[in-house]
Amino acid sequence: MNDLAVRATDLGKRYRIGQAGAGYRTMRDSLSGALASLRRRGWRRQAETIWALRHVSFDVARGQVLGIIGRNGAGKSTLLKILSRVTEPTEGEAEIHGRVGSLLEVGTGFHPELTGRENITLNAAILGMKRAEIESKFDEIVAFAEVDKFLETPVKHYSSGMYLRLAFAVAAHLDPEILVVDEVLAVGDAEFQRKCLGKMSSVAQEGRTVLFVSHNMSAILRLTQETIVIESGRIALRAPSAAAVDHYLAAGLAEAGERRWDGDPRLAQAAPFRPIALRVRDGEGRVVSQIASTAPFEIEFEYALEQDVVGLRAGIYLSTSRGEAVLTSFDADDPAVFERVRLRREGRYRSRCRVPANLLNEGKFSVGVNASAFRVRSYFTDERALTFTVDGAGSPGSHWPEPRPGPVRPALDWRIEEIGA
Repeated sequence: MNDLAVRATDLGKRYRIGQAGAGYRTMRDSLSGALASLRRRGWRRQAETIWALRHVSFDVARGQVLGIIGRNGAGKSTLLKILSRVTEPTEGEAEIHGRVGSLLEVGTGFHPELTGRENITLNAAILGMKRAEIESKFDEIVAFAEVDKFLETPVKHYSSGMYLRLAFAVAAHLDPEILVVDEVLAVGDAEFQRKCLGKMSSVAQEGRTVLFVSHNMSAILRLTQETIVIESGRIALRAPSAAAVDHYLAAGLAEAGERRWDGDPRLAQAAPFRPIALRVRDGEGRVVSQIASTAPFEIEFEYALEQDVVGLRAGIYLSTSRGEAVLTSFDADDPAVFERVRLRREGRYRSRCRVPANLLNEGKFSVGVNASAFRVRSYFTDERALTFTVDGAGSPGSHWPEPRPGPVRPALDWRIEEIGA
């Protein structure tokens, strides 16, 4: 037991739905509502609840860094809130052995009218730091957030990036035995995200127990050795992080080579845009699940517009099987093309892009789609709509059998010149 930091036994959390948002009520409203509720049948009461977690059991050893991944709404944040004592489980129990620090919602406790200096003290106290601890770490927090010039400025005047940097800096300097982290690496710009990742890595190396929720698969693979996959409120898999990430990214993907959205529940929210199909085609126009690295291929997005749309752009996200971004491209990236199709009339469309030969490395890739009007509206997004495989036979350097890292393997133009002795 001395080596145990966290133990969850048959945890479950049930929420009542459809009760929020009623606003202020008069006595007449309350009485009529009470009478109406008495007339409801028992089967309706069951329909008003949902299990966010059910039958969740696992152990975490002291000093272990455990990843937790899953789709939005899978129950990850609910699990962390139970372990952080923010909410109580409906059933089951959790044992926590040690002081817990939680980074659940970055910026909780910040007051817009207070200065950066005052908010550091307030937020640190809310997160459980003692006054002496706050004073000893104050300069380190300010330096990490890089807001020293604006320390006496009310945070309502901060940019969103400055606000998030300061909030994360305070939370990251907690010193608990068990650290519970929920998607905090999404804050700030790319440079600050790398800084946050480095801080999390150092926390892990210090031997503290960490429960780490993230949609950043690269961060999961870097920081953790073992990961839990949660699906629909239950643990679907606990495995080494590489295997868990592969399972998560593969789950729910359509048949390789082609994806159709017939009957997809998201179609109603996408109107007047209606996605129809996404396909990978080889050089001869055939729908395929595997292409050769040495040959060009096309990605085809078919869709319909139920009314005229202004400013539409339809595009793709190309990623590795582990979710690492390779490229993003839209059919209206060329300014001249955008002007020509600025108004797209009601009808059916097919947007195709040609991927040149000798670009991708061997391996499995996923394609996502996006249809939007920039800074106006996002109509439809499916980040992992289909998969395809690249065969690296004959690709640049393939006469050497060594594997080459990275998602791209372009045929670059090299020149060798003899310049004398």
